[in-house]
Amino acid sequence: MLTAGEVAGLIAATGWIVLVCVLAMVLVKLARLLTETTKAVSDLNNRLTPLLDDVSVTINETNRQLIAVEAIAKDVKQVSGHAAKLSAVTQTIFTGPLIKVSSLGYGVRRAIESRRTRRPVPRPAQRRPR
Repeated sequence: MLTAGEVAGLIAATGWIVLVCVLAMVLVKLARLLTETTKAVSDLNNRLTPLLDDVSVTINETNRQLIAVEAIAKDVKQVSGHAAKLSAVTQTIFTGPLIKVSSLGYGVRRAIESRRTRRPVPRPAQRRPR
């Protein structure tokens, strides 16, 4: 039969074998994980380069369009400024003489009314109290 020391050695050896087997399985799974991660990063890198090129083209086109919109906005601002000036000039040209003509018409009408002979307005006959 086995002595206590031999049994303890056998148990320790069995424990070490189980531990080595578990560590070997963990290392194999870790190696697979690293391989898959490397493949995923490589695939992502291959797809990322054209995507970044497309983004660069899109940004350049957007910048070009923004420059065109900025030029249009500048022109619109200039046109609206000219329209405001034209409106002010038109108002000055037409309202000044129009006010003067209406004032003259009012003055002439008042003068004619004051010179007109006023006819006495007949009063209704008064009733005598009974």
